[in-house]
Amino acid sequence: MSIVLSPGDVKLRDGRSVDFANLDIAATAPCLRVVADAVAELLPFYGSVHRGAGALSERCTREYEQARETVADLLGCGAGDTVVFTRNTTDAFNLLARALPAGTTVVTFDTEHHANLLPWADVVRLPAPRSAEEAVASLTRCLYNTGKSTLVSVTAASNVTGELWPVARLAAVAHRFGARIAVDAAQLAPHAPVSLAELGADYVAFSGHKIYAPFGAGVLVGRADWLDAAEPYLAGGGASANVAADGTVRWATGPARHEAGTPNLLGAVALATALRALHDADTHEQALVNRLRAGLAGLPHVEELRLFGPEAPRVGIVSFAVAGEDPGELAVRLGRDHGIGVRTGLFCAHPLTRRLLAEAATRLGAVDVPTQAVRASLGLGTTAEHVDRLLAALDR
Repeated sequence: MSIVLSPGDVKLRDGRSVDFANLDIAATAPCLRVVADAVAELLPFYGSVHRGAGALSERCTREYEQARETVADLLGCGAGDTVVFTRNTTDAFNLLARALPAGTTVVTFDTEHHANLLPWADVVRLPAPRSAEEAVASLTRCLYNTGKSTLVSVTAASNVTGELWPVARLAAVAHRFGARIAVDAAQLAPHAPVSLAELGADYVAFSGHKIYAPFGAGVLVGRADWLDAAEPYLAGGGASANVAADGTVRWATGPARHEAGTPNLLGAVALATALRALHDADTHEQALVNRLRAGLAGLPHVEELRLFGPEAPRVGIVSFAVAGEDPGELAVRLGRDHGIGVRTGLFCAHPLTRRLLAEAATRLGAVDVPTQAVRASLGLGTTAEHVDRLLAALDR
């Protein structure tokens, strides 16, 4: 039995049925069975969190805070760190942007997902590096000339190319110049354990729906001081410790300060359950990634998108351009004729994807640059047959 929930067979346009090949996992991962079981077990006891009395509220409050402790333990949080539950990675970075001390400059790269590109007010966007070494050198030069409070914010793994970024080295540079670093781990967390210490990160953000917990929760994890000093992300119940008759508000401290309203109990429990399951999971993903990339390299009309060199380490995400094909129509045919689900578009990383598409078109000798790329993303539940079916369909 698969460890993820799956639709099983899907019917093709010619009437045949095949096992659905879900190669769009980087967008939204399917639900782990253990996550579905944890949510189903809790549902009969669903009740208010933090502010209720009685058996239901006591259990739900305990489950919610245990989920927070699980996340903190698995990410290696220290005494000065906190875990704030959010809606997703985008929400987490918007929260952090609101919590920045006045005058803070954010340094990032123009290769980032929009979640880590658009929330910042005072931002320096460094040009796309062509290697890990160039990324480190570029950040070093930038911080050498930045004389004020700085937050560096980078991805751990690209959602376009799957390439791993040298986060630990970038963190060392940031700290050398007195800066902090936030890490977008949305595409790293589904594929590898995330550790604040190993990454050297001050903050980490990721989404539950990327780690096989599609119940609408994400997290912002890291140093508590900026968050404790900031105005609440949302004003409302839970974030307010006391509201006086004259309207004076004393805000809560700790995670509650930024978790106004009824919390997403099921999302938090699902996220923590998935994170623990992934921590113990054993996958064969790298062999499948190598199989896919080698197969694409053998197709003369297909060109992989990449920023770093072909041997750069990566997670199970491969984007590519197909000469002479409309990406949207191609994706429809892959679904209807072959039972394959892929992603097409610019993947909420428009500057990077457009640049890589132009480079791919040049290598293909194409007259027109494709307006979109095709992305195949692998994960738990992906099989060699799924990869081979995609390669055979592209070959035809």
